[in-house]
Amino acid sequence: MNISHEWLKAFVPHALSAEQLRDLLTAHVATVEGFERTRTELSAFVVGQVVESEKIPETRLSFNKVDDGSGSLLEVVCGAPNVTVGAKYPFARSGTTMPGGLLIEKRKIRGFTSNGMLCSPRELGLGDDHDGILELTTDAATGTPLLDVLPLSDTRLVVDVLPNRPDLLSHQGFAREVSALTNTPVAVPAELGAIPLPPTAVIGAREAKAGAIAVRLADTADCPRYCAVVVRGVKVGPSPDWLRARVESVGGRSINNVVDATNYVLHGLGQPVHAFDLAKLGGSTINVRRARPGESLVTLDGVDRTLDGSVLVIADADRPVALAGIMGGKASEVTESTTDVLLEVAAFSAKVVRGGRRLVGLNTDASYRYERGIDDVAVPRIAAVAAGLLASVSGGTVEHMVVVGDMPAPRPPVSLRVARVGRLLGDVVNGAETRALLESIGFGVTGGSETFTVTAPSWRHDIARDVDLIEEVARLRGYDRLPDTLTGARPGNVPDHPMHTVSSRVRAALTALGLLEIRPLPYVAASGSDANVLVRVRNPLGEDEPFLRRRLADTLARRAEYNLTRMQGDVRIFEIGTAFIPEGSGLREEMRVGALVMGARRPAHFTEPVPPAYDAWDAKALGEAITIAAWPGARVSLAAGTAGDLWTVTVDGTVVGRVYQAALDAPIWASPAFGIEITLGDMPATPVAARGAHNYADRAGAAGGAHVRYRSLPSTPAAEFDLAFVVPDSIGAAQVESALRTAGGDLLESVVVFDEYRGDKVPPGTRSLAWRLTFRHPERTLREKEIEGRRAQLLKSLKEELGIVVRAG
Repeated sequence: MNISHEWLKAFVPHALSAEQLRDLLTAHVATVEGFERTRTELSAFVVGQVVESEKIPETRLSFNKVDDGSGSLLEVVCGAPNVTVGAKYPFARSGTTMPGGLLIEKRKIRGFTSNGMLCSPRELGLGDDHDGILELTTDAATGTPLLDVLPLSDTRLVVDVLPNRPDLLSHQGFAREVSALTNTPVAVPAELGAIPLPPTAVIGAREAKAGAIAVRLADTADCPRYCAVVVRGVKVGPSPDWLRARVESVGGRSINNVVDATNYVLHGLGQPVHAFDLAKLGGSTINVRRARPGESLVTLDGVDRTLDGSVLVIADADRPVALAGIMGGKASEVTESTTDVLLEVAAFSAKVVRGGRRLVGLNTDASYRYERGIDDVAVPRIAAVAAGLLASVSGGTVEHMVVVGDMPAPRPPVSLRVARVGRLLGDVVNGAETRALLESIGFGVTGGSETFTVTAPSWRHDIARDVDLIEEVARLRGYDRLPDTLTGARPGNVPDHPMHTVSSRVRAALTALGLLEIRPLPYVAASGSDANVLVRVRNPLGEDEPFLRRRLADTLARRAEYNLTRMQGDVRIFEIGTAFIPEGSGLREEMRVGALVMGARRPAHFTEPVPPAYDAWDAKALGEAITIAAWPGARVSLAAGTAGDLWTVTVDGTVVGRVYQAALDAPIWASPAFGIEITLGDMPATPVAARGAHNYADRAGAAGGAHVRYRSLPSTPAAEFDLAFVVPDSIGAAQVESALRTAGGDLLESVVVFDEYRGDKVPPGTRSLAWRLTFRHPERTLREKEIEGRRAQLLKSLKEELGIVVRAG
């Protein structure tokens, strides 16, 4: 939402600078994302005074000496007829760039030196007058910046208005907030103070008629309220300067006085207004109804749009003339020949407008406001203001006003306990302060000192519970006033969901290993046969990614490719998110963890300028670390994969994921990429459990997590020895290590594989694997005889269980 600082001051005459207003709104109302000065192209112009002037013979030119405040008089040749000695004018020094792009330079004209330029309104972009230079009536000293003399400069604030605050989509909405925060009464802008009043409105529940104008509503659920005002004798033409300045101050473009008047009401009061050429409405009738099969409409943008019964239209006696709440039709457009105008000010159903807007593929300022909600109570009042404003700027006369529909019901009251305000905010907030703050922004507050009954104003659609009111109190007081001390929290007896616990463990493990978490949306693109197996979202956020993903690998690959296009080849990312698996006529949602690594295994260091790149074994270790974090204490194994996977990950015999080499659209310099994807469990689709009950029977929760136990540092020496075995290729190293741990007993502290050998010194189909085993007794030093006994037991167990023997030599 664009807010003009000067326009806002017309609604609430505060004394804040633009910078102070920006900070105030950001702290209490909504974030100001942009801040820009307008008419900065005039910042180089100053006030100049003509000290001497003489006509140049046989020309219309004059030779002048101008005081520009620099301390010396400048010679200037001017062609304007109204140069007067002693008068002050806008002056452009040499080196100034005019709004039209012309660079002012010192040069000879008819033998005279001209060192600057006295300016006309058109040369400054302030109007079309080019017959003479702009004389200034001011006591300002020469050299004073022109923007300090003329009220031309403004500041535009770009505010991020959240969807729950549609009342802030206008200057009037922000004026209410500034009024409450600065204790400055809201005022009526000067331009609205003298507009003509409309005649008494003709009111009807479903239809009404005034003069020759008839309005009918087919369904008040689609259009709760509709106002039509007839303004006759309109002369369409350029807008007055003040109206053009208002429209341009918010980034708009002045079109004509009729369109600019409707845009004034839109941005000033937050109410969309549409103007019809009354002569082009068949039967002088307005019918608010759904479109009929086969109907179409050419909208103001020149597009012929086919309609269906989901679209609400404004129709005359014969055909649709506008898309309700979205855009008008070309056939009823106001043109230079228009003399009679029918103004539409209405309240349309947000749901209906949203559906129609999506069908026709249009997004307008009007639909944006209707979809979020307008002040339906204010519709007749704003209609009167819009008609009076149009009449005042176009020379017309307000003739008839028709109001059809139901009077909106008041907002339901909300009960607010004063004690709850302080308890929720953690600060002392008494009842008098709470009442004053809520009343300052239009809330009705009744009741005693302990409990209030609060009624929200008609423009606030977001107030439904007491916490909504407490939030209002907090922001009006200032979030910076909230205490930053931690207070005691009430303990609960409901444990965290196992899926949350598992995700937290996995996240901690991966971040400890140096991976970065990403949080993308679960949508992907598809091409060819993929489109037949993926589920398409009915209303996707973007047509480039309209499908629900089946694998996290697809999302991770796209993020890696994004980095590669920016010459970033070292990628270490992971995601904990959902995948969607078609199952019968529905979907099964699984919680998964995915990781992708490529490039340097660790950051460069002066001791290792070129670190080694990730390889398949690194990916296997990462997959194992993820699985152990998710299922602590379970039997984890990684077996040779199938269907292009490097390894298949199993937990207690159940396949839970895979390790794979990722296929990327990568440049030739990129290192291979490796991925891991593990399924943590199914996302529950059951209803919310009853109070005091829960069902955590899922696979991820079943693994649980052991409590962390304290163990003192060892105080006795360790005993180490190495064992090398001849292992058949059919037996994995993990099987051997598991057997070693089982046979080693409780004194075995660690088992580390440190060597693999393949060659002519071992039989074909086998390889040599070497482990280093560490034993330690917690209370004494192990004797050599005990160590030898352990070694012999290990060799015997491995020969009996796996059929492998120690390597000789």
